[in-house]
Amino acid sequence: MVNPDKPRRRPSPDPVAVLRGHRAAVSDACFHPTFPLLFSGAADGELRVWDTASHRTVSSIWAHGGAAGVYSIVTGAGLGNMIISQGRDGLCKGWVIEEAGLSRRPIFTIKTSTYHFCKLSLVKIPCSAHGTQSGLSGSNSDTEPQRVLIEENTGSHGVNPAESQEDEQGSSLDGNNILTIAGQESSEVELWDIKSSRKIMCLPQRCSANMTVHPTKQRGLCMAVQAFTPCESGGYVNILSSYEDGSTLWWDVRKPGLPLSSVKYHSESGMQLYPLLLMGYARVGSQEVLIVK
Repeated sequence: MVNPDKPRRRPSPDPVAVLRGHRAAVSDACFHPTFPLLFSGAADGELRVWDTASHRTVSSIWAHGGAAGVYSIVTGAGLGNMIISQGRDGLCKGWVIEEAGLSRRPIFTIKTSTYHFCKLSLVKIPCSAHGTQSGLSGSNSDTEPQRVLIEENTGSHGVNPAESQEDEQGSSLDGNNILTIAGQESSEVELWDIKSSRKIMCLPQRCSANMTVHPTKQRGLCMAVQAFTPCESGGYVNILSSYEDGSTLWWDVRKPGLPLSSVKYHSESGMQLYPLLLMGYARVGSQEVLIVK
């Protein structure tokens, strides 16, 4: 029996356009923040650029090996005329957007040696704080999320020189040049410097990981990460990481030993995290890209 008081679910919107041309299943797609371009990656390693006005292919390159494929694509205002692709070969590559399309060779390659299901993340910076509080206070769920209390990240465990050095390093990170990804240790999160292709931090900080209760190992694989700068953080990078058991941890890079807090919204793992900062998206299907408003 249909409950008359329960609101009806809105039907899925019809696509504005269907872009055809990929020869293998599309694994990811993203819009450029300023150029009228859409980027899509497929399981055979092809990275394709589309004109969002004409809905035609601008250029196409083979970004990653066919067996590895393109798993994720990211771009952002901080990257300017560059995008980054992630393959299942453990590599993240940077590509320049040129007049004729993408550069034929990557301008950098980061060897992360991670082969998990977790997509990389750049730092999301909110354009404004309007609506943030109302968005956080509202909920579509009838059940309250399970909140997990974690010991406050203070100096109770003692501070050694390695922790002090990493704290200082976290306070000086440039969000425009940070790439976040699940680590070689599957329950950890790694931060990489894009300019130097160098790993600069691991969460939790490994020298603090010998505590009685490890903050991430018992949670399983890290399935999704999202780096962002909340308005109240003063510009410092924060990280959301979601795990196989359905829990999500909130990290501040200035305190890498322990997460600030933890919640459990789902009984199963989360595959994507959006901290209320994204406005548009592209749905992907087998060998097709759908543009949806």
